Amino acid sequence: MTFDVEYGRWLEEHNRQINELRMAVNSHAGDAELRIIVDGVMAHYDEIFRLKSNVAKADVFHLLSGMWKTPAERCFLWLGGFRSSELLKLLVNHLEPLTEQQLVGVSNLQQSSQQAEDALSQGMEALQQSLSETLSTGSLGSSGSTGNVANYMGQMAMAMGKLGTLEGFICQVMPFLFSSIPFLPII
Repeated sequence: MTFDVEYGRWLEEHNRQINELRMAVNSHAGDAELRIIVDGVMAHYDEIFRLKSNVAKADVFHLLSGMWKTPAERCFLWLGGFRSSELLKLLVNHLEPLTEQQLVGVSNLQQSSQQAEDALSQGMEALQQSLSETLSTGSLGSSGSTGNVANYMGQMAMAMGKLGTLEGFICQVMPFLFSSIPFLPII
C-alpha cells in the first residue's frame, strides 16, 4: 500500500531528525539552533498527519488497524495515532528537572489531553455502535425476494454513509493528536 511506503520514508526522516536533535542537545547547542531543529521536527509531524488524513479518506480501516506499525507500537495505537496524554507521561520522565510552573503546565496539558481523548473515545464508541446496529438490523431472507434485496441495499447504503462519517471523524482526530505537541517547547 502506498501509505506504508510513505510512512516508511517519513519514519526514516523522523529518525534522522531526532538523531540530529539528540546530537544538538548533547553538544549543548544554543537555543536558536535548537529552535530551528525543533521547528523542523514539528513541520515533519504535520506531514504525517496529512498522510494519515489522506489514508483515512482512502481506507480508514487500514489506518485504524495500524498494520504499518510494529506490534509493540500497535499496543499504543489509538484512533490511527497516539494518545497525547501517554506521550506526555513518557516525555516528562526524560525532561530536565522542571520548575514548579513547568510541572503545573505539563499537568494541565495532560489533564486537558485526557479529557479530550475521553470525549473522542466516546464519540468513536458511539459511531462504532451505530455502524454495528445498522449492519445487524434485518438480513436477507432465504427467499432472496426483491423486498429483501431492497432492504439489504438500503442497509448497505446507510452503513456506507456511516463509514464516511468514520472517515470524517478520524480526519478530525488527526489535528488533535498533534495539538499538544506545540506546547512542549513552551513548557
